[in-house]
Amino acid sequence: MVDHVRPKALPAWFASLSSSHAPLVLDVREPWELQTACIATEPLELLAIPMGLVPAHLSRLNPERPIACLCHHGVRSLRVATFLEQQGFQHVANISGGIDAWSQTVDPSVPQY
Repeated sequence: MVDHVRPKALPAWFASLSSSHAPLVLDVREPWELQTACIATEPLELLAIPMGLVPAHLSRLNPERPIACLCHHGVRSLRVATFLEQQGFQHVANISGGIDAWSQTVDPSVPQY
């Protein structure tokens, strides 16, 4: 089952997992959206792959690595998280509320659009 994690709770979700692999935030928004607003995820790694390209780039992702998916409001990222889970990924979450919620609750300097 895909976990639903609010942006502020993301570090705690990653910390709660028993994985030896570094966590990843997978941003599935379109390139124009990345130019409009991007998050700072330090010390986490951020990888941007638009939703429609995720199946073709699946080999870039480690199924044992914890992955939290991000989009604008959480709808596309939920679809990608569900897809990853169906492909055998072990630790997958949807960042509920997306970058919009991130801007409201974690980093107000991230532009809302």
